[in-house]
Amino acid sequence: MSGYSDGYWWSPDGLRLHYRDYGGGADGRPPLLCLPGLTRNARDFEPLAARLAGDWRLICPDMRGRAESAQAKDPMTYVPLTYLQDISRLLADLAITRFVAVGTSLGGIITMLIAATHREWLAGALLNDVGPTLDEAGLARIRSYVGVSQSHASWVHAARALAEGNGDVYPAYDLEQWLVMAKRLYRLNSAGRIVLDYDMRVAEPIRAMGAAEAGVDMWPVMAAFRDIPTLILRGERSDLLNDATARRMAADIGESAELATIGGVGHAPALDETDAIVAIDRLLERVLRG
Repeated sequence: MSGYSDGYWWSPDGLRLHYRDYGGGADGRPPLLCLPGLTRNARDFEPLAARLAGDWRLICPDMRGRAESAQAKDPMTYVPLTYLQDISRLLADLAITRFVAVGTSLGGIITMLIAATHREWLAGALLNDVGPTLDEAGLARIRSYVGVSQSHASWVHAARALAEGNGDVYPAYDLEQWLVMAKRLYRLNSAGRIVLDYDMRVAEPIRAMGAAEAGVDMWPVMAAFRDIPTLILRGERSDLLNDATARRMAADIGESAELATIGGVGHAPALDETDAIVAIDRLLERVLRG
């Protein structure tokens, strides 16, 4: 894997936030801004960085309350609009005005907000298993685990817990793959226990909003991706983004969109699957062609 440097920036409300900066793109190609899912962090993009860093620069933030970023004083700031403000400050600090957004789940929602507010920033976009409409089955599953604290005696125990809870998402994973995922999702605490690496209070806005969380109509935002190279990835087994929604997204965006369904996985593809790699490479080729 190409090395990375740790960077830090300050949110508008005074939190010290962290990102990984994988060097690359010396030929002037736009960087990849990699935005993780709700309970995930910058480590989620290690496979992508291992493959692309050097040719491409990758900026991988830990959103507030995750991994090496500070936890919010007010848990009600764990919402997409605040994340957008945080990311906008990071981009300003780094003087980045054009990039390829790689958004998984929550990161894809942030990508949609970027398209709605600053589409000129986007040289390309990857929406990983997320869309304007989210299936209730997937939302219910997320609500069932987010904010539920876990503690394990060893990494193997953590990996086995992941396998038990997510076997339907990655049915082909073996213990070694679950261990790799565990080391992205968990951390070793001061008591020597393996614990989830995010602030459990990220669940509070979700619980407070309840059914109203899907109240904003995001479908009009799809038009903002027109003429921007866009890849929609969908896990074949996804319980959050169904096939009809993904197809409508591609139709609304038009000729600049590609839809790729990643076989054998649910929500969300890890971006290291063979079909995902091929689709991502096609997206980046389109970005380079302009």
